[in-house]
Amino acid sequence: MRDQAIVIVGAGQAGGRAALTLRDQGHDGRIVLLGAEPSPPYERPPLSKAYLTGERAADDFTFAKTAALDAAGIEFRPACVVAAIDRRSKTVRLADGEALPYAKLLLATGRAPRRLPLEPAVAERVLYLRDLSDADRLRQALRPGAGIAIVGGGFIGLEVAASAVALGCRPVVFELLPRLLSRIVPAPIAAFLQARHAAAGVEILLGARLQVITLSGDGFELTLADGSIVEADAVLIGIGAVPRTDLAEAAGLPVDGGIIVDATLATADPDIFAAGDVCAFPHSMAAGLMRLECWKNADAQGALAARNMLGAGEACVDVPSFWSDQYELTLQMAGVPERGERTVERDVGAEGRLLFHLDGDGRLVGVSGIGPPALARDLRLGQIMIERGLAPDPAALADPGTRLKALLR
Repeated sequence: MRDQAIVIVGAGQAGGRAALTLRDQGHDGRIVLLGAEPSPPYERPPLSKAYLTGERAADDFTFAKTAALDAAGIEFRPACVVAAIDRRSKTVRLADGEALPYAKLLLATGRAPRRLPLEPAVAERVLYLRDLSDADRLRQALRPGAGIAIVGGGFIGLEVAASAVALGCRPVVFELLPRLLSRIVPAPIAAFLQARHAAAGVEILLGARLQVITLSGDGFELTLADGSIVEADAVLIGIGAVPRTDLAEAAGLPVDGGIIVDATLATADPDIFAAGDVCAFPHSMAAGLMRLECWKNADAQGALAARNMLGAGEACVDVPSFWSDQYELTLQMAGVPERGERTVERDVGAEGRLLFHLDGDGRLVGVSGIGPPALARDLRLGQIMIERGLAPDPAALADPGTRLKALLR
């Protein structure tokens, strides 16, 4: 494969990591990295946190700078639009008409923010947060004293709310469902986080059915189904995201909530792989296909796809995990807590919550917690138990006097 190109569509976490890993693994052939954004590969988590507050610059979290890509002999093409994939001729056609031949192709196209159907004039002015340019627009809106309406009580919305508070703004979070993070986080963890936001001055409206968003002078009016109206200087929409599967679908690759891949991240076409937010993959902890939207998964799958494009044949077996930093708190989860039939809480004091989730056989299948960064050690020990398939004694899990490390034996 030395004289044939490996083409990577998408220069985010998965795509950038894949390109670097190919070189680390000794591949000396041509590597072409196609990025839709003008920036080289960077980490996205700071966009809703330290980048918004000005604590970090983009260069601080750009993990594959242009100079490093050049030095590695990786052909990086920023602001590049891919029009189609021709599987028969094994080429990627760009919007400018160029056809790039490939020996192996990686689709790491990520996801796009889910958009609300709005009047054109309103749609032009509301904000979303997915990339650096979105974050730059949002930073301009987060002026001290500004009223910020955040539609959606998920991780993006809540992280931005915490950043807005730090910048002296007045955030209001609109959540359609009866509680925050209802599809992702156990209720006790969500309640703890909600209380912290309330203490910081964030107004949270649960069960808030948004009827319409209209312009009002330089700002907005958000009208709810009950007739109440909230005024805001800026509006951020954070109602989830959808995987960018258009290229794969047009190329005839199977898609079901994501590009379908096997355990090695290969699609139905053995020369095309997919990794990161865009792919739906089998996992021993899932009844069907799993799709994860988090930094760690994108990073790990980018590296795995690179190794497998070179013939390693490794399966995706990592225990799912993710985190979110808000205020002084870190929220972390590992495994699949929703598979738990019994939840055991360990007393970690008033500063946090720590939950262990056991299946019907008593096996630990999930751990979730929120608190100071020091809690990460306990969560990591829980993750190791999950990786080992252990069924720890529930009483020992609940007893703060029992060292969790002792349960690994």
